[in-house]
Amino acid sequence: MNPFEFSEPIATERLTLRLMTHDDTDAVHAWMSDPEVVRYQLYEPRDREVVAEKVAEMAAQSTLADRDDWIQPGVELAGHGIIGSIYFKLASLDDETGEIGWAFTRAYQGKGYAAEAASAMLDLAFGPLGLHRVYAELDPRNDASVALCLRLGMRHEAHFVEHMMFKGAWADTGMYGILDREWRAR
Repeated sequence: MNPFEFSEPIATERLTLRLMTHDDTDAVHAWMSDPEVVRYQLYEPRDREVVAEKVAEMAAQSTLADRDDWIQPGVELAGHGIIGSIYFKLASLDDETGEIGWAFTRAYQGKGYAAEAASAMLDLAFGPLGLHRVYAELDPRNDASVALCLRLGMRHEAHFVEHMMFKGAWADTGMYGILDREWRAR
C-alpha cells in the first residue's frame, strides 16, 4: 500500500473529482437533504448547518496513509458544479483493502456519472494506492447501487440478514467486492 495525498483533482471524460470547499455547501445540501437520496444512507435528511459541517470535514480529509483514513471528493460536472461525491476509506493496511461508496443528486442519477467517478476511484485504489481489494457495503434494497457495483465488475460476496439497526428497523447488508487483478482484467 502506498500513501496518497489528494492534492490534485482527478479528471475523467466528463467529470472532475476534487476536494470540497465551503462554496459546495448548497450543492451537497441538495442531496443530503433529499429524503429519496438519503433513503439508504446511514443518516436522515440534513439541514444546511449540518451539511456545512460535513463539507468542512470532507474538505479537510485529503490523505490516505493509515487505517481508517478516508477521502470524499466532490464529483463536479462542468457547468453544473458538484453533483455528488465518492467516499473512499482505507479499511485495512495489512490486507490492502479499501471501501468505496457514493451519493449523487437525484437529477444526475442514472446518467453514468456514478460509474465514471467510481471507476476513477478504483483506478486510484488499484494504481497509485496499490491496494489488493475494494468493497462496497450497501443496503441490498438499493437497486441502483447494486446495479452500479455489478457494472463496475464487483461480485456479490455476502448478504447479512438483519445485520444492523437502520433508521429504527433491522436491515440487511449486502457486500460487493473486486480484486486488483479483476479490475485490471475487465
